[in-house]
Amino acid sequence: MRQVLKSIGSYITADWYEKLRFIFIAIILTNTISIFEGYWWDETYEIAYYTLFAAAAIDVLLPLRFRYLNLVLKICTAIFITTQLARMDWLVASPQRWDEWIWWLQAHVVQLNPYIWISAALLLLHILFGIWTTTRIRMFGFVGVSILVLTIADSFTPIWLWDEVGMVVFIGLLWLVASHMSRLKREHPNSWKELIEYPLQLILPIALVLSVLMIVGLNMPSLSPILQDPYTIWKESKGEKVEVFLGDKGADSVTPGSTASASSGYSRNDQKLGGGFEYDYSPMMTVTTSHRSYWRGESKNFYTGEGWVNAEVGQSERGVTGVQKGQVLSSLDEPPVAGTLEINQIVTMIRKDTYPVLFAAAPLTKVNWINDDQKEIPTGYIWVPDTNELRLLNWSMKNRIYPKTYSVTSSVPVLDEELLKKAKAGWTNKAEAASNRYYLQVPDTLPDRVKQLAMDVTAEATNDYDKAKLLETYLRLNYNYNNKPDETKLTGSTSDFVDQFLFELKEGYCDYFSTSMAVMARSLGLPTRWVKGFAPGALPASDFGPPTEFREDVNPSGAGTYMVRNSDAHSWVEIYFEGFGWIPFEATAGFSFPYSFAEEEKEVLPEIDTDTEASTESVQSASKSNARIWTWSAVALLAVVAAVWLFVRRTKVIVFFRKLRHGSYTSNDRIVLETQKLLRVCKKRGMEREDHETLREAVMRWSQSQKRLRDDFKTVLDRFEQAKYSPIMATNEEADRFVLKVKSLIDQLR
Repeated sequence: MRQVLKSIGSYITADWYEKLRFIFIAIILTNTISIFEGYWWDETYEIAYYTLFAAAAIDVLLPLRFRYLNLVLKICTAIFITTQLARMDWLVASPQRWDEWIWWLQAHVVQLNPYIWISAALLLLHILFGIWTTTRIRMFGFVGVSILVLTIADSFTPIWLWDEVGMVVFIGLLWLVASHMSRLKREHPNSWKELIEYPLQLILPIALVLSVLMIVGLNMPSLSPILQDPYTIWKESKGEKVEVFLGDKGADSVTPGSTASASSGYSRNDQKLGGGFEYDYSPMMTVTTSHRSYWRGESKNFYTGEGWVNAEVGQSERGVTGVQKGQVLSSLDEPPVAGTLEINQIVTMIRKDTYPVLFAAAPLTKVNWINDDQKEIPTGYIWVPDTNELRLLNWSMKNRIYPKTYSVTSSVPVLDEELLKKAKAGWTNKAEAASNRYYLQVPDTLPDRVKQLAMDVTAEATNDYDKAKLLETYLRLNYNYNNKPDETKLTGSTSDFVDQFLFELKEGYCDYFSTSMAVMARSLGLPTRWVKGFAPGALPASDFGPPTEFREDVNPSGAGTYMVRNSDAHSWVEIYFEGFGWIPFEATAGFSFPYSFAEEEKEVLPEIDTDTEASTESVQSASKSNARIWTWSAVALLAVVAAVWLFVRRTKVIVFFRKLRHGSYTSNDRIVLETQKLLRVCKKRGMEREDHETLREAVMRWSQSQKRLRDDFKTVLDRFEQAKYSPIMATNEEADRFVLKVKSLIDQLR
């Protein structure tokens, strides 16, 4: 049995480097095809993975000299894998005649499209790269191109590919080590035999170093770039903006304990909040508007401790009416005392999803048209004034069609903070207060420390508006935005969503911030509702990537056409103030609600001296330019200092490098390496070794033209042959003398 196992081991380890090479190529290809995420189906990936690893297994198990048999087996295996995983519908009836057989084959072959072509393409790539990557330079080229493709796809698409990049780097390092070992075996067989006598001592240090590098690399915290690349600096110096699509994934790392598996978008179920999400920048709708705003959807009124639901539906749907074209929608509130700003919007849906509400700036006051401006409003829409929602009846039915485009008008309350500070949060009318009591609801299980924190944060407030602003500011400044909060921080001591965020996680996305503010505000007696919809989006509208930065100095009103993406899905808070209605608050760090302020605050704008403003902009531009100049100057100065230090210490650096390079070699290995160095110098001097010549014959021929160096050449040749072919090991002193002899020869050849 032992002999059989030994034979099997010898069979598998024969041509071990070539077999490892095919395995490495298969692993790199499986990671590289991750760039097709969102384009390939799950079964396509399964077929691709099984095909590549089956091809690598055939290369390992079958001797490489059987090339044609190897190729036939790979093709047959690829076809078998594709037929098994492509979800084919097999015809049970057996053909009888040859024409029936042809039809039977055609009926099954057509079902292999396009899987078989993807499988064939990957198999071809695996074979071609296996033939091509025979040198170290080609190996570097293949690994480098794979890393480049993955990093470009990661930077300019919403796909997260850092794990794949790390795996390719790791495989590249393993491949480099295997290549070095193969070369050592080929050029220094004696050293190789000594090494393989102690396989654990050889493999364990390599595995340990690579594993540590991999673990450290994957767990390093992500940092924003310190220096801009030259292209970006050059473009920005010309006043042009360079757009990159890193989004938050360039700053936030993948949290090990995160339960993130979903993509960003408008949530259909808010009963259990938490976890994380991946950014999805695919377009959702465009909004052509006269003013920038948030596009409000639904509101929720009952907090369960885990999420939000709507309770007491009968009371929360007071005054429900149908929708008529151009008719002013009813409202349960008095007109805001500071006035309103009218916003006209045309919303065009891009996705074919169905939602329970129509999105618009809040509050909505009029529906101009839906789908066709020449026709009346279709049936199936209702207006709920209590929640300010334009709802789509039976929206969850399979055949319900969401409107492709619609036009609405909103009347947004103008903010006058001085008047708001005098207003009371809530309803002075007792009947109204009783009807809206669910906006003050908090669960009985809410930990006391949540309410205590809210009281501490607002201790200095003298009015309800200041309380709300203090809560908003506290959350924005003391908690971090993270689309994948680290849930390993949760201790399990509490199950309340808000309590976990405030005292344990201390990071999260909009649902965490908005829910926490809503619950804290309610604990202080401020009537609050949780709202979800979309942030403004990108202006000008673009087809892909995260939103660009909005410049209020260029477009104060924010008029234009916005591209709203799934990644713009957002949640915030509304608090009711007597005389103003529902006022939005933005507690999420990094977001800013586009309020419309009273005219008194805007009157100062015309008084600004345009020359002063222009000079301020020029000063800011100059300061940015100076910052870039100082940054690059510092980098250049460091490079010059490093170069001078290396030149001054060049002797010690060279000695250190030689020790680092040759420290693990034997004395005989050093002699062989120095001889190869001498041969390279000879080749540069026109003394080339012919293919049919042995080294001794070549050296004797060179000695005819270099008679003064004949003795030196003979000494080097004798010592080289002894080190290369004799079992006698040279001493360190002999190796040092040989190095000096070669150096003397090289100096004389120059």
